[in-house]
Amino acid sequence: MKYKHQWISGDSIDLPVGKVVCVGRNYAKHVAELNNVMPDHPVLFIKPDTSLAPLHAPLSLPKHQGEVHHEVEIALLIKSTLTHASEEEAMEAVLAAGLALDLTLRDVQAQQKNKGLPWEIAKAFDNSCPLSGFVAKEHLGRFTNIDFSLHINQELRQQGHSSHMVTPIPRLLSYASQYFTLKPGDVVLTGTPEGVGALHGGDQLTLTLKNLFTIQTYCL
Repeated sequence: MKYKHQWISGDSIDLPVGKVVCVGRNYAKHVAELNNVMPDHPVLFIKPDTSLAPLHAPLSLPKHQGEVHHEVEIALLIKSTLTHASEEEAMEAVLAAGLALDLTLRDVQAQQKNKGLPWEIAKAFDNSCPLSGFVAKEHLGRFTNIDFSLHINQELRQQGHSSHMVTPIPRLLSYASQYFTLKPGDVVLTGTPEGVGALHGGDQLTLTLKNLFTIQTYCL
């Protein structure tokens, strides 16, 4: 199924589909659970537009590449160009927010890291970023007060709150724009809380953003 940006209502958003800028290690407890070192600055990486897939469609997990881990994240949709932006300018450029799964080939990532090699193949593969519809940012209130969660087979696996981010959203957007020009239709993922783990065929997923929406999907 071809991906297009949509409101959570299902109506299309008149923006192109661009790249996805992601941040790693933005929740301290997630850093600890993977035995990683807390970075001095945000750890950024990019997923191409081919990584995007509609979250409501069944998730087709890669086969024969080891464990595929779920990482639920707040996703921000950019409406205007950002480059070397201030925090205020960055927030003005956000149109809406939704939820994403940063799917990760964890075994592949570990192998690449152990060899000192880049690990894009573990993060940026086709359909590695299932993305929900969006709600206008005006519905979210303060961006320091956004809670979200992921249940798998009715069991709570991940629960996050934007106030726990190591780098808050305005600063993260400003920082990213110092290195990558953000264009209309680009998406920025803001990091995942602790509780990541492997997905399996048949898993039923329920993702919730505040009291704004709940979306369900499942793994093939």
